[in-house]
Amino acid sequence: MQNKNILVIGASSGIGLSVAKLAVQNGANLYTVSRRSTAALQDLSTRHYVLDVVSEDIVLPQLPDALHGLVYCPGSITLKPFHRLTEKDIRSDYDINVGGAVKVLQALYPNLKKSGNGSVVLFSTVAAQVGMSHHASITMAKSALEGLGKSLAAEWAGSSIRVNVIAPSLTDTPLATSLLSTPEKREASAKRHPLGRVGTPEDMAAAVVFLLSDASAWITGQVLHIDGGMSSVKML
Repeated sequence: MQNKNILVIGASSGIGLSVAKLAVQNGANLYTVSRRSTAALQDLSTRHYVLDVVSEDIVLPQLPDALHGLVYCPGSITLKPFHRLTEKDIRSDYDINVGGAVKVLQALYPNLKKSGNGSVVLFSTVAAQVGMSHHASITMAKSALEGLGKSLAAEWAGSSIRVNVIAPSLTDTPLATSLLSTPEKREASAKRHPLGRVGTPEDMAAAVVFLLSDASAWITGQVLHIDGGMSSVKML
């Protein structure tokens, strides 16, 4: 990661903030984008820009001509019975998770290509593989993002740009506050995972930095499940 130009979008809290911290620790030249600035970001050695990537006409900040890594972290968690989902719910999940990513990826393709070894990391969810009730809206959006990631991995391989997707299970971030708001909820959530706990932002950040680094130079088009075994292990 030393001296690599890395852009983290959605870096103000949760997984994005942990990725930003770890990238700096590993020597990256860090650029961050989020809808707001925070004290935690201000403490990092980062060039931070306030921007809402869901807005209709986004203007990305001035970035290096060569961008070695792009991490797209914005997310949402609309949990409702399917018959109660509104068009607005579904559109919002799609715009945040897919629409924003599309705008950013199209705009920054030249920068990633110029690096000669670009790496893109997107975020899905374990629910895209494991059917979960009340997850229809977010699962539709994240499944589309997984498809986009695999398609771009094929299309951009000739430009030496790798594209991978991380699919977490429940992670202890501000987005999941309502799901982990009591000791009872936290314990029940932990028990649903074979490894006996929910994820942490640091779990995800470690995987992201690996995928950005040269240590993963022969990995592309993958959906990496960082989920405590939920997607692949059944406890007896």
